[in-house]
Amino acid sequence: MNRSHHERELKQLISKEQRFLAKRRSKKESVINRFLADKVPEKLQSSINTAFSKAFALIFDKGTQLIELTYKKEELEKDFQVDLYSARIRGTRKSLKKLSTKADVSGGINLAVSGVSGIGMGLLGMGLPDIPVFTGMILRCVYETAIRYGVNYETEEEKYFILLIIEGAVSYGKHLEDVNGRIDKFIENPTLPDNYNRTERILSTSRMLSTELLYMKFLQGVPIVGAVGGAYDVIYMNSISQYARMKYKKRFLMGYGSEITIGSL
Repeated sequence: MNRSHHERELKQLISKEQRFLAKRRSKKESVINRFLADKVPEKLQSSINTAFSKAFALIFDKGTQLIELTYKKEELEKDFQVDLYSARIRGTRKSLKKLSTKADVSGGINLAVSGVSGIGMGLLGMGLPDIPVFTGMILRCVYETAIRYGVNYETEEEKYFILLIIEGAVSYGKHLEDVNGRIDKFIENPTLPDNYNRTERILSTSRMLSTELLYMKFLQGVPIVGAVGGAYDVIYMNSISQYARMKYKKRFLMGYGSEITIGSL
């Protein structure tokens, strides 16, 4: 594959990323959020924050293998190698885009599953109990995206990267700019920052999720009408999935991906 194909693909991706960031420079509260603002118990956000923190910690320590039972990891890894080999042989932009196309398909499937799960929990009035399930779906989505770009998500460095992606995807304004900068810094130099602490990083990501999902999880805790709150799982999952695909693709193109496509194809 020649350099121009790689540069066009990267340029297109950066433009897409800038549009994503531009849409999130500021946040406008929805009508539903404004309506629920004075109805949410004061301690609910703390409860949601704790639930997310415990879910991330448990899955990272003991639950990743359970998530892997929901997809065929080895087949996905082999599929990536086949597509990468095809890109080397054919040397076309189309062969390179095939990697991202498959990542997009996986993201769509995860959106559908999260929607069914969230609405089902909402019908039963289960807001807080949905959080471990939703967290598992988030990580499943990001894990599959990582595999689609040939990345091992089990390292401590990768857990840091994943938590940043999730936090960035539900952030706005200056906080998003800060997290996005940290992600791009990691893409350039994939090492843990000085004094890194996984627990603190989990707490940071969980706080952002609990702040963003507060009203919807409150609504999801009301039987029947909670289906509306549960349906919002799809909206947040879509944001996380989209952001993750952009960042993993950027990492592929700018990191070892650029070396492969420019030097080897």
